[in-house]
Amino acid sequence: MNLQTNPELEMASDFVRNTNKHVFLTGKAGSGKTTFLHQLKADRLKRMAVVAPTGVAAINAGGMTIHSLFQISLGLHLPGVDRKLATPQPRFRQEKIRLIQSLDLLVIDEISMVRADLLDAVDEALQRIRNRQQPFGGVQLLMIGDLHQLPPVVKDEDWELLKQYYHTPYFFGSLALQKTDYISIELKHIYRQSDPEFISLLNRVRDNQIDTATLQKLNRRYVANYRPPVDKPSITLTATNAAAHQINQQNLNRLPGDRQPFKATITGDFPPSSYPTEKTLEFKVGAQVMFIRNDTGGRYFNGKLGMITRLQDGEIWVRCAEESSDIQVLPMDWKNVMYSLNEETKQIEEQVKGQFVQFPLVHHFRLSDFV
Repeated sequence: MNLQTNPELEMASDFVRNTNKHVFLTGKAGSGKTTFLHQLKADRLKRMAVVAPTGVAAINAGGMTIHSLFQISLGLHLPGVDRKLATPQPRFRQEKIRLIQSLDLLVIDEISMVRADLLDAVDEALQRIRNRQQPFGGVQLLMIGDLHQLPPVVKDEDWELLKQYYHTPYFFGSLALQKTDYISIELKHIYRQSDPEFISLLNRVRDNQIDTATLQKLNRRYVANYRPPVDKPSITLTATNAAAHQINQQNLNRLPGDRQPFKATITGDFPPSSYPTEKTLEFKVGAQVMFIRNDTGGRYFNGKLGMITRLQDGEIWVRCAEESSDIQVLPMDWKNVMYSLNEETKQIEEQVKGQFVQFPLVHHFRLSDFV
């Protein structure tokens, strides 16, 4: 991906690198949000930390959870409520205080899942630790996410309390964020798809703008009791992981031969709730798989489908549609990190607490990965 050929990415890069303005970077799946984050981390132009609302999201972003970095308790965070009295919190250690005081940039990935009150809790922690009368303690925010994907989790009884303070549970309802003049940048170019008609169709479904022509186009593709050819990658969309797992196991059982297990190598502190894929993957030749990481060499990307063509001596080979050669898939590593401040260089450094090494493949598919 070249920033110079993407005006939105270039604009986001300029704001993040050259200003202190808060930025909400959004865009459809495959529009370059994750790649932009990785490039930003590699540049190290600002002292930054990356956080996300869940363990899995934090691992995929190469950062920590919001709750862990800022020692925020689970549950509601109502404005004006003294959290020290409501839920006693562990005191920040001096190392953590110095780290947060040194921050220039806070990246929040999967921002669509962050509730407004949680973002205000981050604001409170930053103001308290940095002792500044500015929203978020003067730290620049880069909020990355897609509001068409996973929303914040809000129980009905929780919203009854939150709605007294917030007009929406989404992050942009944050009282602190509303005090800022943050900008929104939408990435419009989709790198993951190249068919303009298909992209247009996806956009109409995504934006809930299905007109008669779109509906007719979809209906023309419907085939009753359709069963895809075994040599053609296809996706069955389900509402739950349990249903997807059952379908995948049934299809795997239909294939000849024995299952071959591929066990992850786990070292250090890496909680099971944050595993990016299964601890033990079981495959057969002919099994359909989906990649869950981008390949630095561009051979595959997150969400790309393929079929296993060879399993030999612990190696996996995958053939993707309309490609003439197989891809040798190698294990990749996911790191569980924490941040520390190098007292000599005053740079924020990542410390690896644990590591999960596994093939970047899954059997499971989610609607949000493709729409």
